[in-house]
Amino acid sequence: MTKVVNQSRTRVMDAALRERARSVIPGGMYGHLSANALPPEYPQFYQRSQGAHVWDVDGNEYVDLMCSFGPVILGHQHPKVERAVAAQLAEGDTQAGPAACMVEAAELLVDRVAHADWAMFAKNGTDATTICLMVARAATGRNKVLAAAGAYHGSAPWCTIRLDGVTPEDRANIGYYVYNDIASVEKAVAEAGGDVAAIIVSPFKHDAGFDQELVEPEFARQLRALCDRIGAALVIDEVRAGFRLNDGGSWEPIGVAPDLSAWSKAIGNGYPLAAALGSASYSEAASRIFVTGSFWFQACPMAAAIATITAIREEGAIPTMVHIGTLLRSGIERQAADAGLPIRQTGPVQMPNLKFEDDDDFARARVFSGAAAAHGVILHPRHNWFISAAHTEHDVDRILAATWEGFRAVRKQLGGS
Repeated sequence: MTKVVNQSRTRVMDAALRERARSVIPGGMYGHLSANALPPEYPQFYQRSQGAHVWDVDGNEYVDLMCSFGPVILGHQHPKVERAVAAQLAEGDTQAGPAACMVEAAELLVDRVAHADWAMFAKNGTDATTICLMVARAATGRNKVLAAAGAYHGSAPWCTIRLDGVTPEDRANIGYYVYNDIASVEKAVAEAGGDVAAIIVSPFKHDAGFDQELVEPEFARQLRALCDRIGAALVIDEVRAGFRLNDGGSWEPIGVAPDLSAWSKAIGNGYPLAAALGSASYSEAASRIFVTGSFWFQACPMAAAIATITAIREEGAIPTMVHIGTLLRSGIERQAADAGLPIRQTGPVQMPNLKFEDDDDFARARVFSGAAAAHGVILHPRHNWFISAAHTEHDVDRILAATWEGFRAVRKQLGGS
């Protein structure tokens, strides 16, 4: 196992920036990139990134197992993506209208995703999920949307994980079911009284802080059949998993096609882009809704998407991530056994998720991830991690050296040696 020495990482510039931020940014930082709730070993501010590695503002280098919480699928600063963006930037980005690459990006997504006949672009995953629900409501003339309890579909009032600033009316048309439990979906449909416009579902269950759960193919097929029976749209939220599980729609391998799907994160390898994709039967309704944004039609992210989606296939990104993820999962399993610490690793190996047994308050996870950060690896105590195609076997060695220090730290916390 590669030995990683604690580098006594300084935090001078990071601490100064945090202090300045507290005076001009509410809470000092906000959203899922806030380090406020993370162990003190984590930096908040970063200087640069390359491949599978990032450097904080104090010059400390880390193996990046978060990939900006998913957008970076090919590795930071991927040459083909950067060349495509630079070429487009030389021509123009935010212009009086979209560039030709918008049409090319839409054509590429329609070609790659089996259920898609059209594409609409935006910026964030929240944009994409919200667009899908608007299209479903416009098409059906109904109001209700059913979502899995605990699922994350964005930060708009209808779906944000915190209720501060949210009114009861914002949630009035959302009903809930249990993932992989078709009986609970049927119950939610009955409670909606014939007013269901859409059922939204993730390709697999990935609620933060909980075990991940792969979809049961029969549940997916039953969900499709139920939507057909009641005339509702089946919407798949591909924002987190899209192009990490499959070169196309995530449920294509099990033969289930949604009517609408929401994409973001990895489609632009870090450049801000989202897309709502849909079948031909929803095209007319999509043309009637009004959604827009001053930056939604920027050309550089479209160029990045074309280069990214092309490279995912040409460079075998998904098999690479599966290989690296499998090595990492096996190594962590061995380490946990050696340390005598029961853990659960769940979900697809491309999106690792580790949870300690009897750790509902995440105290062990915080110690573990803090030690890993101190030894040069960025991962998260509550959220799933992300493998990119830039991670190598050498990176896995470095990660395992840091996670071993994490297991040792947990043993020490529990009073062991």
